[in-house]
Amino acid sequence: MKFTALNHNSHHTLPLKAIHNWEPTMPISRTQDHSIEHSSQISTYTSYYHGHPVAVSHQDGILTLKPTPASKQQTWFWNPQTSTLIAGEEADYHELLPVLESLFGRTTSLHSISLTLSSSLQSFLLQSGIAHMSSTGHTVISRDIFWQLSDLWLTSPNSVLYPQRLIMNDSQRCHPVRPPKKTGTLYRRFIPWLEKTLSFKTLNIEKDLERFHRWMHHPRVNEFWQQADSQEELKEYLKKLNQDAHCQTLLGCFDDIPFAYFEVYWAKEDRIAPFYTADNYDRGWHLLVGEEDYRGRPWFSAWFPSLQHYLFLDDPRTQRIVSEPRHDNSRLIHHAQRLGFNILKTFDFPHKRAQLLMLSREDFFLNNRLHPLAK
Repeated sequence: MKFTALNHNSHHTLPLKAIHNWEPTMPISRTQDHSIEHSSQISTYTSYYHGHPVAVSHQDGILTLKPTPASKQQTWFWNPQTSTLIAGEEADYHELLPVLESLFGRTTSLHSISLTLSSSLQSFLLQSGIAHMSSTGHTVISRDIFWQLSDLWLTSPNSVLYPQRLIMNDSQRCHPVRPPKKTGTLYRRFIPWLEKTLSFKTLNIEKDLERFHRWMHHPRVNEFWQQADSQEELKEYLKKLNQDAHCQTLLGCFDDIPFAYFEVYWAKEDRIAPFYTADNYDRGWHLLVGEEDYRGRPWFSAWFPSLQHYLFLDDPRTQRIVSEPRHDNSRLIHHAQRLGFNILKTFDFPHKRAQLLMLSREDFFLNNRLHPLAK
């Protein structure tokens, strides 16, 4: 659907300072301000609407949405002094989102954007709760709401929520029936300080077993996973997980090169459930980085917050993410705390002493945890 007839109002919200040059090898501190103001230099940001790339270039306050099979080239105007975005004449919702990401995605200080839009697009945003009317009568979209819109990062967003039907499992725990597992690439996000695209895709046992076996035999991985088993044993392990409705196995990739393995699960049916009061849609993870070249803060600042982002987007009913790393995995626990995870307690599994970590949806989005960790 197209929205026409521009509604030209002057807008004034939070001031936006300067962003332009991103250091490609080091993360940006939360306390630093990196915003886009008028510059003769051209910078380009890539978004992924439903998994398809959309490029937005910035120069002198002019934002150009590059043409795609679904849309033609469009020009937008950005006023960094008033944090106001003025839409092109035929701007649609799916064209607005990449432009917004190119602004929100490059700064830690931009809390909201005022929008000058067609009356029909403005009405759509207000009625859907994506935007709100400010006290001064301007249409505004806030950062915490924007990052909860799944269209730019989930390759196949759910058009409707999977209906809730409660069942009892073999452990006598009541939980919702889980949706069928998806396959392929599930999440994509452009990382501006790395100039790379991060993605999460489902693990393919036949194609990925050799890599998984190599990673499990890495000394640093084996220290905590302790699963340096044969290929056949690991294959059986992965097959069992594939048959388990409560768990999904994923590979993390930069520019489609796998570097990490994740197990994401529904906590209500997991071994962690007896150790806290699990909600129906709590999620959790186990993880490892298998490639040495992708260790370090710049990479971690990209994939770790994005993993939480994916889990919160996958089902908007998910309000909490939990984890149970081994109590002496101090590096992971420390970084998780800096992202917003709280340590609830230390407890004992039969096979390890663990710390129970928890991150709330409210904290993640309100405190902009998707941006890089502070130095």
